[in-house]
Amino acid sequence: MSVVVAGAGMHPWGKWGRNFVEYGVHAARAALADAGIPWTDVDLVVGGETVRNGYAGYVAGSTFAQALGWNGARIATSYAACATGAQAIDTARARILAGMSDVAVVVGADTTPKGFLAPNAGERWDDPDWLRFRLLGMTNPAYFALYARRRMDLYGATAEDFARVKVKNAQHGLSNPNARYRKEVSVDDVLSSAVVSDPLHLLDICATSDGAAAVVLTSEKFAREHGIATPVRVSAVSTVTPTFPNTVIDMPLLATDSSAVTGAPERTFKESIAHAAYEEAGLAPDDVDVAEVYDLSTALELDWIEDLGLCKRGEAEVLLRAGDTAIGGRIPVNPSGGLACFGEAVPAQAIAQVCELVWQLRGQADGRQVEGARVGITANQGLFGHGSSVILTR
Repeated sequence: MSVVVAGAGMHPWGKWGRNFVEYGVHAARAALADAGIPWTDVDLVVGGETVRNGYAGYVAGSTFAQALGWNGARIATSYAACATGAQAIDTARARILAGMSDVAVVVGADTTPKGFLAPNAGERWDDPDWLRFRLLGMTNPAYFALYARRRMDLYGATAEDFARVKVKNAQHGLSNPNARYRKEVSVDDVLSSAVVSDPLHLLDICATSDGAAAVVLTSEKFAREHGIATPVRVSAVSTVTPTFPNTVIDMPLLATDSSAVTGAPERTFKESIAHAAYEEAGLAPDDVDVAEVYDLSTALELDWIEDLGLCKRGEAEVLLRAGDTAIGGRIPVNPSGGLACFGEAVPAQAIAQVCELVWQLRGQADGRQVEGARVGITANQGLFGHGSSVILTR
């Protein structure tokens, strides 16, 4: 038994300055229209929590259910930082597989402030996010730059390689009607933009955005009985924690008892996410036709290509330079344009990736279609064990 993605919908991303609920309702209605399913048939609403939008954002499932019109559906709300949307999908999928739901709407939406995402105000000495922002000055671009510098040191990546990722994704996003940025850029454009955190330039780093995405999930029985054509199936959702040596956590939060460390991790956190997804789906990296990955920075996209097993360690730049990760190449990555063209709308972005793969696997991604795509994978990393990967198949 599997779960079918019957419908996908989005609100275009940008800086609209409106209430996040408006965006989410727009996306949910678009997904329902795409599925051809009336709102009255929905028996479950799962909302992706948004921490920046007050109490309504904390109870997003209830908020969206009320805004769409109370119809007696059950509700749930998920939060997993940047992996929120995938966890919300997993929540809905679990109830459908358990026979407790037939039709679920999963929706994530956000309204974000301008500039870097930061934790809420106040002193929280047991919150690693607060510590890195307030005490170390480590806004997101600073640790993106550490990852980038690591690639340069280990694999010989260059600033030009990072710029090529942006050029590719900008080209992909040109035909995406939901993308915020739809403009070609050159390597020189990227390298001449302001340095934010060396070696990353402004155009290497994604923006923060307003936006929304939603999917309608159904049981296979419901899809069959209602004649849903060309069904795309959720073959795996991985929301695993890292595989890591045993440690004893003490206070403060970051302190560990080094005597409890028992050995090296079997695989990195991001490799663990992918491994669990492939294992559940009964697939391997060679089966993947298209990938939507979490390109908070251009350098991070290159890491994800390797973490998903789409090439060996240190070979992502080789694929990039050869055009293999572009549409028409061996393994297109971020045909939607990725976060480079969308920006971050945190509870929506993992769902947006699934929307893109649905359209790709149906052959409906006009102007950016990956021909013959039948297996797609997504990847996201929220903080502290909130990673995710979703595999869709047709």
